[in-house]
Amino acid sequence: MQKYFIKTPWIVKKIFSNYIWNMPANDNAVYLTFDDGPHPQITPWVLDELKKYNAKASFFCIGKNVVEHPGIYNRIIKEGHAVGNHTHNHLNGWKVSDQEYMQDIREAAKHISSNLFRPPYGRIKSKHFYRLNKAMQKDTKLIMWDVLSADFDTAISPEQCLKNVMSNATPGSIIVFHDSQKAFANLVYTLPAVMQLLNEKKCLLKKIEFS
Repeated sequence: MQKYFIKTPWIVKKIFSNYIWNMPANDNAVYLTFDDGPHPQITPWVLDELKKYNAKASFFCIGKNVVEHPGIYNRIIKEGHAVGNHTHNHLNGWKVSDQEYMQDIREAAKHISSNLFRPPYGRIKSKHFYRLNKAMQKDTKLIMWDVLSADFDTAISPEQCLKNVMSNATPGSIIVFHDSQKAFANLVYTLPAVMQLLNEKKCLLKKIEFS
């Protein structure tokens, strides 16, 4: 049984209005994001696919993966994409102590230079949100999402994953994918198709950034 929303309900966005769920729709822009990397094989594949459409995206990286694969992390930045903090060990903010969670964010911030943060599983306490600036030593933006591809769900087909995105994405949507082993069976089919279809709709694929 599905336990997540594909399209984030408006009421959730209203209640948690300090979080960022959508970006500007200027230029018919759509914002692709990738969680849980960098991965030694999958992240380079994603970067190669993005390059085919001159697309820019945002990668919410796990700190320990950045430590293990610094060359791939540097390639993400070199090719003009955004990076964000996704904690050091992919912790669920509802299941660990406040001290452990904030320390994990601080550890990731040592290796990920960014003012963007996305909580793993989208789970974070309000008290954590108000401590982010101190933990990351930056004016931090908490980035959530408008559309969840559900590529991580091994119970759905790649075709359903594609439908999840294309039936719900609109200009300004932040869309979540994962550059992870678990998601790759869905991602390898869905990402190229999504980019082709968005390109046909004259959508600009942009990274998340704030002036």
